[in-house]
Amino acid sequence: MATGKNIRTYFQGRWHDDDVYVMRAADHGSWLGTTVFDGARHAHGLTPDLLAHCERLNDSARNMSITPTLDAQEMVQIALDGLAPYSEGAAVYIRPMYWALHGGPLAIKPKPGATEFCICLEEIPMADPDKSVTLTRTRFERPVLASSIVNAKAGCLYPNNARMLAEANDKGFDNALVADALGNVAEAATANVFMTRQGKVLTPAANGTFLAGITRKRILSLLRAEGVEVVEAVLSFDDFHEADEVFLTGNLSKVTTVSRFDDSHYQAGPIAKEARRLYWEWAAQTGG
Repeated sequence: MATGKNIRTYFQGRWHDDDVYVMRAADHGSWLGTTVFDGARHAHGLTPDLLAHCERLNDSARNMSITPTLDAQEMVQIALDGLAPYSEGAAVYIRPMYWALHGGPLAIKPKPGATEFCICLEEIPMADPDKSVTLTRTRFERPVLASSIVNAKAGCLYPNNARMLAEANDKGFDNALVADALGNVAEAATANVFMTRQGKVLTPAANGTFLAGITRKRILSLLRAEGVEVVEAVLSFDDFHEADEVFLTGNLSKVTTVSRFDDSHYQAGPIAKEARRLYWEWAAQTGG
């Protein structure tokens, strides 16, 4: 089921004006979950960090033992060609994907070189910058590299995120604030998380249990360039209860303010607003 509208699909060398079928029942990715993807954004006529997202897709594929078949710059050009028919003001989600076609010995490990690729474009509006979300705790946690492929943006990881969201939604909240295996805050179920306290910005240190996102990295560098003190640290749930401001970063919505974490309430603060302004200013100055 599609999330957006006006879908276009690049598959086997050409663009299709539809949500076309791309995966077969016997494909390794169908029955053993060897799929990786990445997500970039086209909005305001810009495609911020598209190359970085395509480069990460190839890294994810290698970490899943899937052989990448395209250079990242090739993917960028294909995506830009695919975006050409959309209207000037369209907000589009850009999702390149790989999946393994065949298994090697004993079928489980993907066969080297046996890879399929597609790009899906979906028109999905940017989130309202004035809309905040609410967070709650979940009994589920982020896995570790010893037990899961946490160093890839892999489809097989997302059922865990889905059950976090389901639990949060059942409690009346929009999203979940999630712990790592040691009980410290890792991220939200769908995005990286930041907090502020007394003018200082803090975000969980990348410890290998979650993807330290491309948008997260961009916001870190932009805030620091503006002279804002930003610290990557081990953070507890108590730290977030004591925060002055909390916000999320991710590709789909870029910067999203948080109005509540369980019984702690926050105002939409100046740092999140500044982070959003700096991000789109940077994108406009660099051409995305």
